[in-house]
Amino acid sequence: MPYYMDRHELSGASAADVAAVHVKDLEFQDRYGVKYLNYWFDYEAQHAFCLATGPNQEAVEAVHAASHGLAATEIIEVDESAVRRFMGGIVDHPPGEAYVAPAFRVIMFTDLEGSTALTQQLGDASAMDVLRRHDAIVRRALERNGGTEVKHTGDGIMASFPSVSGAIEAAVAIQLGFAEAEAAEMPVGVRIGMSAGEPVTDRDDLFGAAVQLAARLSSRASSRSILVSSAVRDLAAGKGFRFGTMRSFRLKGFDDSVRACDVVWQLSA
Repeated sequence: MPYYMDRHELSGASAADVAAVHVKDLEFQDRYGVKYLNYWFDYEAQHAFCLATGPNQEAVEAVHAASHGLAATEIIEVDESAVRRFMGGIVDHPPGEAYVAPAFRVIMFTDLEGSTALTQQLGDASAMDVLRRHDAIVRRALERNGGTEVKHTGDGIMASFPSVSGAIEAAVAIQLGFAEAEAAEMPVGVRIGMSAGEPVTDRDDLFGAAVQLAARLSSRASSRSILVSSAVRDLAAGKGFRFGTMRSFRLKGFDDSVRACDVVWQLSA
């Protein structure tokens, strides 16, 4: 049975309101062969996201129409494993329980510098040792800062975070880990790109635009730097991080220029 995620744009809704609407969906779901698994509600943005299985998109839409009439702004088919990786699992909350759980995620890509030439320079065995060292540093930072590994890209790791603070702290920890490693263990650096967004977008893909932007920023980042989108920078305001000057980038796949800046980090004296 396919999985679907939808997005609702609300106004003045409370967590209790959304919980009550979810209960109504559960009352009608069996009529259309649909099962609602979970929902996320961002109170500040007034956006709600529902995850369901069903025979098709029309059936998912029909449940909303019959139960409460709140049509989704958009519904997309998603891969279950991708939802689990990006969203950190599918939690089954008791029906009617009011809770706030934003679906917004920060997406991070690491990019091992000079990975293509690494094998030629060091040989297969040494190049693999460097990659394993990279993976260990990144995974330790993810574990300590609430990150979830989405996939290994071959020369880096793609991860998601529920908070911008955790994502930036993880990125800084990664750069510090590389900087503190002996040259023999880590003869190359890592570039990090970061963006943020909601799971359902007009690109009809789970975190489609945010993923593409984070990947493009990692490839455009300077050596041993952390390049973040303007959205990440704005969300981090007042959280104690330092940033460089905002710059404009022309990136493949984006019609308009993208604004981004570096996170300022350094080794302790």
